[in-house]
Amino acid sequence: MEPRNPVPPFTAETARIKVQAAEDAWNTRDPERVAGAYTPDTEWRNRGEHVRGRDEVVEFLRRKWAAEHDYVLRKSLWAFGDDRIAVRFQYEWRNSSGQWFRSYGNENWQFDELGYMSRREASINDIAIEESERRIFGSREPGDATEVPAF
Repeated sequence: MEPRNPVPPFTAETARIKVQAAEDAWNTRDPERVAGAYTPDTEWRNRGEHVRGRDEVVEFLRRKWAAEHDYVLRKSLWAFGDDRIAVRFQYEWRNSSGQWFRSYGNENWQFDELGYMSRREASINDIAIEESERRIFGSREPGDATEVPAF
């Protein structure tokens, strides 16, 4: 596999680049594109679900985005170490009945030496919101590193 830059060890700048790249990929809602950032044997904990390997990641994301319509995400760097990054995030979506939600969470990421994510642990909470309460729209402009909106 080719390196997926930036690679560990991370600096504040390279960690921010990695976080923005993840946000950009997830906002495409393309399961194959997102899964390409993970090691073939990646391990995830997403809420109460455990996912192993890229094939399971793709299936998980297909299910997720089939249920979470108009999904839009913001991520923000929380902390970083040599091969680890912690982020906080918010995303908004609506279910098939039209109810809007804002999901808040934290993720812990670990990377291999080539810059692929080998482990992802996500804790997420959802709150129902009115459409008029939405505050996350579309993808960020390239280079826009503004923080995640206040909780």
